[in-house]
Amino acid sequence: MVIKIYHTQTRQKENFQPLEAGKVKMYCCGVTVYDYCHLGHARSYIAWDIVRRYLEYSGYTVNYIQNFTDIDDKILNRAKLEGATMEAVSNKYIQAYFEDIRRLNIRDANAYPRVTEHLPQIIQLIQELVDQSIAYAVDGDVYYSVKDFADYGKLSGRQQEQLQAGASGRISSSDTDTIKKKDPSDFALWKAAKLGEPAWDSPWGKGRPGWHIECSAMVRSLLGNTIDIHGGGGDLVFPHHENEIAQSEGATHQPLANYWMHNGMVRVSGEKMSKSLGNFTTIRGLLDSPLDAMVIRLFILQAHYRKPLDFTDEAIASAENGWNTLKEGLLFGREYGDKLGFKPDEKALIDDAIGRFKEAMDDDFNTPEGLVILFELAKELRRDRNILIHGGDINTPTEHLQKTWQTLMELATVFGLEAKPEESQNLGLSDSEIEALVQQRSEAKKAKNYPEGDRIRDQLKALGITLIDQPGNQTIWHR
Repeated sequence: MVIKIYHTQTRQKENFQPLEAGKVKMYCCGVTVYDYCHLGHARSYIAWDIVRRYLEYSGYTVNYIQNFTDIDDKILNRAKLEGATMEAVSNKYIQAYFEDIRRLNIRDANAYPRVTEHLPQIIQLIQELVDQSIAYAVDGDVYYSVKDFADYGKLSGRQQEQLQAGASGRISSSDTDTIKKKDPSDFALWKAAKLGEPAWDSPWGKGRPGWHIECSAMVRSLLGNTIDIHGGGGDLVFPHHENEIAQSEGATHQPLANYWMHNGMVRVSGEKMSKSLGNFTTIRGLLDSPLDAMVIRLFILQAHYRKPLDFTDEAIASAENGWNTLKEGLLFGREYGDKLGFKPDEKALIDDAIGRFKEAMDDDFNTPEGLVILFELAKELRRDRNILIHGGDINTPTEHLQKTWQTLMELATVFGLEAKPEESQNLGLSDSEIEALVQQRSEAKKAKNYPEGDRIRDQLKALGITLIDQPGNQTIWHR
């Protein structure tokens, strides 16, 4: 079955056909590095991580590029606030980005170009647009002439009469800008230097680039004139991605991207996430709360990437319960493989489960449907795990259990879901120490010292060790 991708420009799913057989060129708009990443960033970059992982699982070689915007008014404002340079602020939050995003098991891109590293390419692209009379210079500024690009609006569906002034984005507009523009909908490609702000030499004088031109130049520099997939948040369709198309296609007369993909926005209890509402949630704030990174991944995967995602306590609690189920299944082979006689050198998968998973993911990366398969496998393993924990005998053939576990492990890897044994298994109590504590608890109960018995039970529970009391004053335990 061929992979189908929802193409924002055509508003429909289309069969995926890469420019070059077996290879995919993919670009995603990255963060502006002036603050810590928030839940919306997690949603976006987990979405593109899944797209990339599944394409690779399907046999493609993916060249995935994600930029850092390190020239921006917001960065300058933060630098003034912190008494630092724009470069220092950018470096600080780029480092923070990697710390946060790697904790979510999001794989690194093949490259992370920075705007400051691509000034020559940006200036060259602007010059090409000026030479073709699609852009014009006024007193050190350069603007794109929207009316001279016939296809403007084809991505967002906006008509010329719907366009508004201020489409430049990320660079403070002023009455002076409006006077300089030939049309209110024109947007800035280059802005003349302001006193006390960083600036770079250009044919139009010292200044800095506009936001939109940066991505156009970096895409072309690293991936060429036309790429397969361009991704980003739904809030970037207009004006950012619309302007990218105008710039790139205006210069090269070739399509910028064959497939435009956009993820839905995150809301918090039904409201837009914003600092002013006090519901702004950073990735590190969530992970330090503490919340398992895999719970966040699962929470995001439970909604289709194009749909809105509502962050609520109930939704997180549901994801935590779901992750516990998946985690028990993923750890099954490690915990019971030797006991059951798993053969580590033999790998066999359940074809029906693999087929249904692919069918779901081929349909525009439908992760909620894909998760259905993972939960089926995990619940089957959990059922037999519970029997083993309580000392019972299972009837499921070992070969089937191994296939079920290996299939779950393979599909979970596509989703970036990884279960790790509790730290107590490696850094905590030995089996003999646990047995001694269990015996102490038993003696405390016999002496009717129930508070002491409860204390020992809670101590072991905190280390990931569960006690199961059985008839005859017997207690068994498992990690």
